[in-house]
Amino acid sequence: MNILDKIVATKKEEVAAQKKVVSIEQLKKYPGFTRKCNSLKENLLKKGASGIIAEFKQKSPSKGEINFSAKVEEVTKAYNAAGASCLSVLTDFEYFGGTLANLAKAREANPDIPILRKDFMIDTYQIVEAKAFGADVILLIAACLSKEEALELAKKAKELGLDVLMEIHNAEELEIVNDYVDVVGVNNRNLKTFEVSVETSVELSQLIPAKFVKISESGLAGAAEINYLKEHGFKGFLIGETFMKTGDPGAACKKLIGELRD
Repeated sequence: MNILDKIVATKKEEVAAQKKVVSIEQLKKYPGFTRKCNSLKENLLKKGASGIIAEFKQKSPSKGEINFSAKVEEVTKAYNAAGASCLSVLTDFEYFGGTLANLAKAREANPDIPILRKDFMIDTYQIVEAKAFGADVILLIAACLSKEEALELAKKAKELGLDVLMEIHNAEELEIVNDYVDVVGVNNRNLKTFEVSVETSVELSQLIPAKFVKISESGLAGAAEINYLKEHGFKGFLIGETFMKTGDPGAACKKLIGELRD
């Protein structure tokens, strides 16, 4: 069993348990459920957008602890002030140290910027949960979904007014992308081996239909790399570890965005 299979198995158990604690009807009564979502797709296409999707990430299966001292409200507000186009908040606890409470705190601190709920979505319950806790965008990972599952989840997200980011790792996974998807993200990290190569994005860029906004994820560090990817049609760049491993993630984000604008 590879790490992705292990995470999905854990997630199924977590979702089953959570359904017994909070029902969908209860989630629909949360204040966040009725708010109008901010669009990731629109933000990435705005003139002068930085394209940076700045992530709050405290640990990972491959790197272990990254930054447990960081406070989500402070970091996400600093990302927003630095000019990020979107915030990403991990909500998986077991493997990434994330929580839904962090998502809610980021939302409260940043009402006017799109926020991605970064998790392993396998059930429509999680889509409702994402909306209830203040997310604007949900992540669907092609590697752990069938075509039918991806369609069901994406359709549910659009019903609730959420943007859909579909993450792929190879050409075969493009078959799982459907018409309810807004943004296609190429993860440069192989989720089965955790090896990283930006060339994965370059290779897949020409295969992604033009109607989808393209973003690149994982292993991005500097302005030169991002400008290289822009030449291949990418509008968004998800960066977490590069910022989070510093003493001041917001300042690191501001520095990178400044270099991009220069």
